[in-house]
Amino acid sequence: MSHSPLPALERAGLDAWMVRLFDTIEENNLLWLTALTRDCEIAFGDALVDMVPSYTTLMVVFDPTRMPPCEARERLTGVLARLTPVDSGAEGELHELPTWYDTSVGPDLGRVAELSGITVQAVIDAHSYQQYRVFALGFAPGFAFMGLLDEELVCPRLDTPRARVPAGSVAIAGQQTAAYPVVTPGGWNLIGRTSARLFDRNRDGFSLLKMGDRVQFVAVDKATFEDQGGDATPVAREKSQ
Repeated sequence: MSHSPLPALERAGLDAWMVRLFDTIEENNLLWLTALTRDCEIAFGDALVDMVPSYTTLMVVFDPTRMPPCEARERLTGVLARLTPVDSGAEGELHELPTWYDTSVGPDLGRVAELSGITVQAVIDAHSYQQYRVFALGFAPGFAFMGLLDEELVCPRLDTPRARVPAGSVAIAGQQTAAYPVVTPGGWNLIGRTSARLFDRNRDGFSLLKMGDRVQFVAVDKATFEDQGGDATPVAREKSQ
């Protein structure tokens, strides 16, 4: 990264501070955010309740009965004064997600191809070619925001979100890609479906993916997808479509 963070602290309720490190999304932001997450775990100890990272910020939630807000701010100020990025060579775990790219489960494949000025197969090739970094978790249990997409595939969200996106749906929006871990509404462009189980209450930590992990979508055919437990039920067409 060509610049260091210029942190700002913003109050986020009686039990949380928002640490804003950057104003723009860059892959190397993660090196600083990972270090901040690690250092906050040490600094807050038992008073730490939760941390919610994004591409540019980290919200630190604490127990005000154990640590008053003024002390929490002092701890964060100290952490930020000593903050250094993690080693760029420290790679997160690599996950290969088998994905069936098909218009029946990825009804926006054609739209993405048209907006990009390339063929559907070229969309599949480009999306499955590179590895993506998990920048943040949120929106739904186990939902990982990943990036950054090849510039050729960058496209806007749908004008009208779907009321029901099937679990496992692989999607893109803007510079990001993701896979829906559970059934939920969503406005991203659906281009396929993975058989990977992204959220499991019996798994330690519940989510398959963690911040800093790397993900590669691996194209498979329908037979392989179903053999691996994938649900090939087509995406339901909604009345508004």
